[in-house]
Amino acid sequence: MRIALVAGETSGDTLGAALIEALRRQFPAAEFAGVAGPKMRDAGCAAWHDIDELAVMGLTEVMTHLPRLMRLRSSLRRQIIDWRPDVFIGVDYKEFNLGLARQLKRAGLTTVQYVSPQVWAWRQGRVRTIGEAVDLVLCLFPFEPDFYREYGVRAAFVGHPLADQIPLEVDRVAARAQLGIDASARVLAVLPGSRRGEVEKLSGVFAGATGLLAARFPGLVSIAPMVTPALRALFAARCARQAPEAKIRLLDGQARVALAAADVVLVASGTATLETALSGRPMVVAYKLGHITAFLLRTLGLVKIKHFSQPNLLAGTELVPEFFQEAASAENLANALARWFDQPAEVTRVQKAFAAIHARLRCNGAERAAAEIAALLEAKMATP
Repeated sequence: MRIALVAGETSGDTLGAALIEALRRQFPAAEFAGVAGPKMRDAGCAAWHDIDELAVMGLTEVMTHLPRLMRLRSSLRRQIIDWRPDVFIGVDYKEFNLGLARQLKRAGLTTVQYVSPQVWAWRQGRVRTIGEAVDLVLCLFPFEPDFYREYGVRAAFVGHPLADQIPLEVDRVAARAQLGIDASARVLAVLPGSRRGEVEKLSGVFAGATGLLAARFPGLVSIAPMVTPALRALFAARCARQAPEAKIRLLDGQARVALAAADVVLVASGTATLETALSGRPMVVAYKLGHITAFLLRTLGLVKIKHFSQPNLLAGTELVPEFFQEAASAENLANALARWFDQPAEVTRVQKAFAAIHARLRCNGAERAAAEIAALLEAKMATP
């Protein structure tokens, strides 16, 4: 059994690693190869390329890297076809992976997309082309398969592996002891993103917001888990230049420990918002794109949803404050963070909502995903 996978960012690396481990239980002798990060490599995936080669965001940013990305995708297509895997699995990173999957499916390979594109949120017409590209969509959220069924696309809800990995009760005291933080301290965790583009756009306002909050709450402890040494250096330089008073302690990795230790979290939109919710921590979410990308999204009316952070999407209402583009200012973020410190009853209400989300998504996601892939392969083999 040969299984090819492509992940394009840190969250996909986490999902891919859990899936590889589950697939190995289904297929003990399987070989795994593709585009991988450190977690997928540790799980046994041979890395033809590293995920850092794909980690770009936003329309204008992607356009800058488009020639290189197209060359990489063409090279990957040839490499995967030559390797002849039993299945190709695109782990998130939808635009890149769906285009690659379409080419591989035309070449006769079985293809799967793990993590649904947000077709229910914007550019809904894409659902037909997704059906042409993949044999199966593995959905992390329970409302997604119904949307696909309307268009005749095979899709299955498998739950979210993060909900399985994060305990229902996160130990704040143990996390603080691990980080050497006083148990009674007021703690802010700052997560500016896992991609360079995110950190570049958000580091200044995140540092500024942290500085304003520290002035308002003397003794505030601020910690920032950084995904890579390069992003740590970038964030440290921006903080030193734009808000040295913030005094943010940088961590190498340890995002889960930082979330467990925190009282409140300032976080870039993305999977980290779900991880924060599953850790039971109130948050403020920010999202910034390039000016041209944001202008096009607004002008063309491509977005069909009111909220963009995952906790709010799952709840169908605004559980946590979210700020987009110019609204994501240091002052707005600091004021929203301060409200969490000032309103403990509201924190309790939101934590109950987070617990309900956790229970809904906690269904042995990686194992269910592996079982769905195994069933797909069995059905393919049984077809004359």
